Amino acid sequence: MSAHGLEAATAKMRDAGVAEAAINVFAHYYHQLENGSSGLIPEASVEPLREVADAEALSFSEEEARDALSKTVMVKLNGGLGTSMGMDKPKSMLPVRDGLSFFDIICRQVLAARRRYGVSMPLLFMNSFNTRDETLAACERYPQIRVDSLPIDFVQNQEPKLDAASLEPVVWPDNPHLEWCPPGHGDIYVALLATGILDHLIDAGYRYMFTSNADNLGATPSAQIAAWFAASGAAYAPEVTLRTVTDLKGGHIVRRKSDGHLILRETAQISDDEMHYFTDAERHPYTHTNNLWLDLVKLRELLRERDGVLGMPLIVNRKTVDPTDPDSTPVVQLETAMGAAVEVFDDSSAIAVPRSRFLPVKTTAELTLVRSDLYELTDDYHLVKVAEATPDIRLDKRYYKTIGDYEKRFANGVPSLARASALVVEGDWTFGSNVTVVGDAHLADPGHPATVNEGETLS
Repeated sequence: MSAHGLEAATAKMRDAGVAEAAINVFAHYYHQLENGSSGLIPEASVEPLREVADAEALSFSEEEARDALSKTVMVKLNGGLGTSMGMDKPKSMLPVRDGLSFFDIICRQVLAARRRYGVSMPLLFMNSFNTRDETLAACERYPQIRVDSLPIDFVQNQEPKLDAASLEPVVWPDNPHLEWCPPGHGDIYVALLATGILDHLIDAGYRYMFTSNADNLGATPSAQIAAWFAASGAAYAPEVTLRTVTDLKGGHIVRRKSDGHLILRETAQISDDEMHYFTDAERHPYTHTNNLWLDLVKLRELLRERDGVLGMPLIVNRKTVDPTDPDSTPVVQLETAMGAAVEVFDDSSAIAVPRSRFLPVKTTAELTLVRSDLYELTDDYHLVKVAEATPDIRLDKRYYKTIGDYEKRFANGVPSLARASALVVEGDWTFGSNVTVVGDAHLADPGHPATVNEGETLS
């Protein structure tokens, strides 16, 4: 049954024009799935990562830093629609500060770094079939972001969702678009190879790539880290940062006992009975930021050697074909994580960075933080924290989960959080302008729509 499923899936991919290298990768993981691979990484098989280079201790010369940055290309993962926040357009188009979106700020960060160091540093977006058109339209506002003949984007591959019962491509006549999914951001490597962009970058004189999520405005161009990476001789290096309560379930880097390789572990690779090890910040002190540095030449060598299949661990993502309908057909999506490539290179390294380089926005609560007066946007478009503490923000998911509901309730702006330690909102509250939170504030559910008045202080 599954042999027919693989044949049907690969035929569907060819009919859709998916690159042959990407089809080979899909087949590789399909075989793992049918052989019962769970992708689990037991705690007993790894050692915690404790000693890493410190980005705040780097002191490379201006010349060394400029030279490394001049050979660096910056790639932003831009394939997400922000569906977890109720969006139906690229998440990077969401306004963050002063009317500027993630996309606007990213472009301006890159342009500022080019001016500061006198380098070209190309910026590329890895789009999905869902995000490309709108992103390319937005790029027209920044014609200076293009560098010579280099592209401004490339599109990650697509693969069929598999019926969980038969492992054949799922059929969903109500919306055939939902029969497809991206193969996780681990697809970046084969996408770079299959599109020819990897060769193009190397031929143009670029040796290093820095890549990160589009919703992380902390992942700015760093000449010092570029110089460290160039001097290290490593093929690959993730940025890690000390864990907080907000990311205890995020991925982390550990060392595999069997061969000493650094590897990435995600929550999907942990059994329920070992989750307490995974979330122990003393045992595993660093979280993985998904800010990654890699050597383009060494990447190309390995991809060619392995026919495009790096062999990263499989992540089996079980969903329904229509994510908004829990009663629709159960499906399996075969995915890999970009950061999992750390294990396929013999000379991978890692570097600890300050928390300022990891400002992910996955929820409206995290959006509240970056929109508030906890941060300032500098002249070079860095989002700099100006308050000491980071308050714990908890918003009632019934009323604040989607961006539409959230914007209605914060139409007058988010509260001042510079002196806050926590804000817990239960129930349907609409905030007036110039609200201030001091210390711990808790709004109980009034059982009906209510308002926090203009100028009110919550404590």
